Amino acid sequence: MNNGIAENIAAVRERIAAAAAKSGRDAGGVRLVAVSKTRSAEEIQAAFEAGICDFGENKVQEITSKYDILRGFTKESTKNRNIKWHMIGHLQRNKVKYITDKVCMIHSVDSLRLAEEIDRRSSASGVTMDVLLQVNAAAEESKSGVAPGDVRQLAADILDRCDNIRMKGLMTIAPAVKEPDDARVYFSEVQSLYDAVGREFKCERLDFDCLSMGMTHDFEVAVEEGANIVRVGTGIFGPRVYAQGV
Repeated sequence: MNNGIAENIAAVRERIAAAAAKSGRDAGGVRLVAVSKTRSAEEIQAAFEAGICDFGENKVQEITSKYDILRGFTKESTKNRNIKWHMIGHLQRNKVKYITDKVCMIHSVDSLRLAEEIDRRSSASGVTMDVLLQVNAAAEESKSGVAPGDVRQLAADILDRCDNIRMKGLMTIAPAVKEPDDARVYFSEVQSLYDAVGREFKCERLDFDCLSMGMTHDFEVAVEEGANIVRVGTGIFGPRVYAQGV
């Protein structure tokens, strides 16, 4: 299993490199986040040993449990690398307090109320939290995220009210499409918005250098359209097996 994970990571990196080259970019500027939801500590260790440092989780409970389990592993395995946890799923305000001292970035900020809670809890933890604004580019009712037309106002409100947040960019999840290229229009729209907001706002707590787009089925198109963070789970770990009744 461990060899399979390492081989999958190498294959994903090759595909990232090809997509980056196609758009005239350096693949070294694309960060690969391994989506480790439902995955075991052993699988995460295998990915870490194969060179992955960034891991994304959808649920707070999984972050907190894996954080505790794997702290000792990273300290023993190397002094120069540590696992960096990313919160990439919908985040409830009442659970923010459990992760502000554990994650390096929250990808899914979609309201001022959530941002204010992150700000408050980050202040209590003595950190400045890096966040991305989640954009619902396809206006899907089943997905969280702010409408593209509301991104500027949300950014302005957060910068005005949240001193313990550093806004690093945007995140989006493309709708499920038959062909990966069908997601291109959504990635292109969010990339244009990312460029525009990064130019328009001038604040030391806004440093737009993260555009998180693309998952296993569409990350190559996302890279071609400017993504510099891709979130890949199945492509690294293989298909998920969910327990019956869950």
